[in-house]
Amino acid sequence: MGCAPSIHVSQSGVIYCRDSDESNSPCHITSVSQGSAAPQPGLFVQTDAADAVPRSRASGPPSAARVRRARRAELGSGSSTDSAVPTGTTCRGRRRHCCSSAEAETQTNYSNVKQVSPAEVRIGPMRLTQDPIQVLLIFAKEDSQSDGFWWACDRAGFRCNIARTPESALECFLDKHHEIIVIDHRQTRNFDAEAVCRSIRATNPSEHTVILAVVSQASGDHEEASVLPLLHAGFNRRFVENSSITACYNELIQIEHGEVRSQFKLRACNSVFTALDHCHEAIEITSDEHVIQYVNPAFERMMGYHKGELLGKELAELPKSDKNRADLLDTINTCIKKGKEWQGVYYARRKSGDSIQQHVKITPVIGQGGKIRHFVSLKKLCCTTDNNKQIHKIHRDSGDNSQTESHSLRYKNRRRESIDVKSISSRGSDAPSLQNRRYPSMARIHSMTIEAPITKVINIINAAQENSPVTVAEALDRVLEILRTTELYSPQLGTKDEDPHTSDLVGGLMTDGLRRLSGNEYVFTKNVHQSHSHLAMPITINDVPPCIAQLLDNEESWEFNIFELEAVTHKRPLVYLGLKVFSRFGVCEFLHCSETTLRAWLQVIEANYHSSNAYHNSTHAADVLHATAFFLGKERVKGSLDQLDEVAALIAATVHDVDHPGRTNSFLCNAGSELAVLYNDTAVLESHHTALAFQLTVKDNKCNIFKNIDRNHYRTLRQAIIDMVLATEMTKHFEHVNKFVNSINKPMAAETEGSDCECNPIGKNLPENQMLIKRMMIKCADVANPCRPLDLCIEWAGRISEEYFAQTDEEKRQGLPVVMPVFDRNTCSIPKSQISFIDYFITDMFDAWDAFAHLPALMQHLANNYKHWKTLDDLKCKSLRLPSDN
Repeated sequence: MGCAPSIHVSQSGVIYCRDSDESNSPCHITSVSQGSAAPQPGLFVQTDAADAVPRSRASGPPSAARVRRARRAELGSGSSTDSAVPTGTTCRGRRRHCCSSAEAETQTNYSNVKQVSPAEVRIGPMRLTQDPIQVLLIFAKEDSQSDGFWWACDRAGFRCNIARTPESALECFLDKHHEIIVIDHRQTRNFDAEAVCRSIRATNPSEHTVILAVVSQASGDHEEASVLPLLHAGFNRRFVENSSITACYNELIQIEHGEVRSQFKLRACNSVFTALDHCHEAIEITSDEHVIQYVNPAFERMMGYHKGELLGKELAELPKSDKNRADLLDTINTCIKKGKEWQGVYYARRKSGDSIQQHVKITPVIGQGGKIRHFVSLKKLCCTTDNNKQIHKIHRDSGDNSQTESHSLRYKNRRRESIDVKSISSRGSDAPSLQNRRYPSMARIHSMTIEAPITKVINIINAAQENSPVTVAEALDRVLEILRTTELYSPQLGTKDEDPHTSDLVGGLMTDGLRRLSGNEYVFTKNVHQSHSHLAMPITINDVPPCIAQLLDNEESWEFNIFELEAVTHKRPLVYLGLKVFSRFGVCEFLHCSETTLRAWLQVIEANYHSSNAYHNSTHAADVLHATAFFLGKERVKGSLDQLDEVAALIAATVHDVDHPGRTNSFLCNAGSELAVLYNDTAVLESHHTALAFQLTVKDNKCNIFKNIDRNHYRTLRQAIIDMVLATEMTKHFEHVNKFVNSINKPMAAETEGSDCECNPIGKNLPENQMLIKRMMIKCADVANPCRPLDLCIEWAGRISEEYFAQTDEEKRQGLPVVMPVFDRNTCSIPKSQISFIDYFITDMFDAWDAFAHLPALMQHLANNYKHWKTLDDLKCKSLRLPSDN
């Protein structure tokens, strides 16, 4: 029947056999549009438009002559039509000829080709639907062996892809998640099959994939090689080369009904465990020897244990309550050992030592050989009146209420008692329908994990106070007062007389003002329609003027002078630096957008920076972009982030201050600006920067750099950009730094102690750690001025001071509260303000970042710059340089 599979060409260039939603006709042909994306190198592709492609370049299914030879070898019959196929015939031509002349001789043998349809699989009471199997063939060259597997896949009804290079193989696998992969292990000179297998095994989807190695036949005088190297590389099976389609078909079918079917069932088990984890009732699973194998979160909450303390332990090792009948355990064991279910009331002892009464149902699970393999226990609390106190204790994890002492009574009264589910549901017994509706909802509320970590800490301290001496209890009282504050990470300053520069910096940068005066509003204008006709815009990165291109040759160096680029680009450095940096990191390729679209986007973004601002203009954005790109080039940063993280970081750096008015959040809140009202005085500017950046991007298709990416990629990218820009808001500066130190630096120090490795990524697969690294990176890039070479540092210090001076002038002019009084242009000491900024914000943050990213040059610049400011301050100089230097 089917002498050729239906051929479908994906946009990435990989071809595969018949699709489930296409025709199963053996002569069905799928056309490839002329406008489709170009195939990736090394991928197996053939278009209908290529009507005269030579056989050596043909990328369709195996050649007709070779296929017929393989089939004749199986059928034991000859055919005189072999010579009728010209050497240069195309995929379309081969299919047409094969279907007309060879179909008769294969009619009987191929009449049992499986139709591509989902298969039903049962695992216990679950009924699953398994989609057609997907197979990836990784062969550097087309030969009879790859042809055999191709046609075997067609015969079995499997979808098949072929890749010629390790890179295209990995890309194809990550796109389709094949169930079976066949790797050519015979020709070691083309690619390292074991290295390809390891690279695939390093990905998460490969956990449920069967990888088959095709090995050469051993010669008669050689002993058969061991399979251990293949197993260690990640292969599951070995196949000794045999180009017979039947042999390949048999191997694939055995894998489908063996490993693939088993892996499919195992994947379905994840849904069962998800259900158990979210079940409101406590569940415990033990072996037939009563060794604990699983407990769900509800069990942990009920008993007060963490699962790590229980798994692998025998039930006999856990403390027992003395309230049970002496013969109860024997009765239970006798019943369940016979394979019978037992249920009844049982007293259990929690980790805290108190006993709780439970309704218990134990079900034996019969396994292989008809023997009991597991016991499943379902446990519920007995909500009797006598047990109400136990319910209180379970939800607040406190001690026994009966053990009260005069010393601890004063602490107990402070804590809010938990709601008694039974007492609430029993109220209003004259309205049973209302009771029935309310009880399930209250039970759900009490089974939710709604406590925050800080609440748990406070509850533990409360419980510890009850049995502590008076002095310890009073000390814990002080601890509780500190923990109940909202700003846990912000250091507490002394009086303003001690350090007015530091106090003013903190007041201006780390608060939202909230001292608004009625009738005063500050509304800034957007510089959207700037004209830059005097400087021609490059069509591509290769068309930039020579003077600009020469400067950009040094953009990878930390000493790169952004102010020289600002001068030669007439205050438009962001477009030119952006084109160069984004090209270096392959942003256009990742986003599937053209360089023209990227250039238009950079133009729009730069046009919405205010060139009138002394500091927060597009030069600052370009400087932050440069620092971010520099950090992304460090080995440990590079090893901890993937390309999506890199693209998100570069975009976030570009837009992080777009439309900045040159005034602080405190000023906008005090002035009652439209933005402050819009964002409720919370992270006003940072929220505006991200919102406007996305508005500007998506409103015009010509500059929409996100228009061609997958929806899920876009959402992930968008969230990463928003998170990074919001991290530049200074109110949470110390929280971000502390989390980075505790989650990244300290584990890294513990892990690398005694190791010479400098580039070992710490927890790079943990999204929360990647998020902390990205936040820290953009924060350091945003305020990296004190770590720049001295001349650049001095220039930036003068610009930020001028912007703060202008804000103070306007606050006085409008009668607004002066947020930073020390920034009065007539009295301010710039060296003192820089020293305070470095001491309070920069030193600790860059120490932590340097410990991770290894930045000795930056730390040396920081030390030199700090020395410069200290020298000026010691000499009572308030300007940027000594008069003699000027």
